[in-house]
Amino acid sequence: MQLLVACDDNSTEEEEREIAYPEAGLSKYDPPIELTFVREGDDGLIKALPGETIADNRWTRLYEEVLGIKIKYDWIEQGDLYRQKLGIALASGNIPDVVKVNAEQLRTLTNQGMIQDLTDIFDTYASPLTKKVLSEEGTGPFDSATIDGKLMAIPDTSSSIEGAMFLWIRTDWLNRLGLSPPKTMDDVLAISKAFTENDPDQNGVDDTYGLALTQYLWDPVMGIGGFMAGYGASPTMWIKDASGKLVYGGIQPEVKTALQALQAMYRSGQIDADFGFKDGVQEEKLIASGKLGMFYGVQWGSFLAQSSRNNGTVAAEWQAFPIVSVSGEKPKVPLPFSTYQYLAVKKGYEHPEAVVKLINLHLEKNWGETAEYETYYSTPQPVWKLSPVTPYPLMKNVEAFRQVETARRTGDTSILKDEAKAIYKNIEAYKAGGADRESGWGWERTYGPDGAFAVLEQYIKHDQLLYESFTGPPTATVIEKETVLRNLQIEAYRNIILGRPIDEFDRFAAEWRKLGGDQMTAEINQAMASRKP
Repeated sequence: MQLLVACDDNSTEEEEREIAYPEAGLSKYDPPIELTFVREGDDGLIKALPGETIADNRWTRLYEEVLGIKIKYDWIEQGDLYRQKLGIALASGNIPDVVKVNAEQLRTLTNQGMIQDLTDIFDTYASPLTKKVLSEEGTGPFDSATIDGKLMAIPDTSSSIEGAMFLWIRTDWLNRLGLSPPKTMDDVLAISKAFTENDPDQNGVDDTYGLALTQYLWDPVMGIGGFMAGYGASPTMWIKDASGKLVYGGIQPEVKTALQALQAMYRSGQIDADFGFKDGVQEEKLIASGKLGMFYGVQWGSFLAQSSRNNGTVAAEWQAFPIVSVSGEKPKVPLPFSTYQYLAVKKGYEHPEAVVKLINLHLEKNWGETAEYETYYSTPQPVWKLSPVTPYPLMKNVEAFRQVETARRTGDTSILKDEAKAIYKNIEAYKAGGADRESGWGWERTYGPDGAFAVLEQYIKHDQLLYESFTGPPTATVIEKETVLRNLQIEAYRNIILGRPIDEFDRFAAEWRKLGGDQMTAEINQAMASRKP
């Protein structure tokens, strides 16, 4: 990408400063325009950045300087209050120029004629980098934002591959009990039993558990998704059956088998008796106190596991292992569709392309040829959050691992780009064994030669990744019934794990179908059949 620059004649040295990019998608408005948003605040970040606020910061200044776009916020609220106020704004039609919404809200705004068709806008103004980044996982994010053949919002793409599950195990316990890493689900069950019954912490007290779970069964760490995948189940995804028809994974017979195994583990004390009342923070206390030996989780599970090393009394060692199957064959690793937010432009706003320009510049200043990563992404404070739009390359962490791995193998650190360079530095701090050694432990367990991303590369190599099959916008019944049906599912699963008869699963599946599941399935299959390539 070429940059137009000018020299400051008054300076003693020839200093170049940025004026403009030549591409239409990064051209500057003159005179400047105003673009309004609403957003959730981040008090913790602002406290760490003196001189900056959510409304006035390095990103808002950059957007005005380079693009001539003045960012304004109609209002800023925290947490639940933000969501309540957004709901009221959407219901009343009092929305800003650009509003971030979920799939159901997008469908509603479209039906009410409140937002603009962005099909031609995106094609015309999105930079090559933006088009590349937003399509890294295929057409799914755009399919989900396309209603009646029109792109009604820009997908705020999120990485599905980051949802890949691993089995995190305390290897010091494995070694102490003379156990090997698991090759089948029977091995996982045997390890869990041994961790519970064979006193792996050698304190002479029956106070350890094999597997961590929380009341939020789909949690990215300490959830049941990875365990169920070992039985061939994908409980939160739309998948294809043998005939190619889309079916909901949560009512398939493989789930029933997995639930029966979890129930047996719970009954024999391998799972915390109170997991059904605990969130991740509460369950993590058992890991921190050295009482848990295993959990399923995504790549950042290492940082959760690290809590068991911070109390200074236990030299806990953890490693990410591949999930395994009942048969011992390499299982499919379910990757639920993860793009759930969209940037919609209010009907009648004169410059709908402005939001695409913001996305272009955000990606360019963080990952493009003129990137200033340590200014606009990580200082190491996560200053990228200051921007009202926050797109990112969906494969960025995988790419960082590949750079780190190449540098480790060849000794050539010149290939390390910004993010990979920071990760490599953290790993080197751990390997050096100095006073700040622990600051690099989690990074090494995720990005090291035996880390989670090394396992992910094996998943990719062996074609194990199973992406969700339905990525379209929600149908009418999905909007009306999905929350009720999902709550019904969680309650049924949790009750079975806690001891209800396994036949409860069949009753749940029948009720799911009756309360809207069958209609949802028919609509989703119809939508897929009518979709244009």
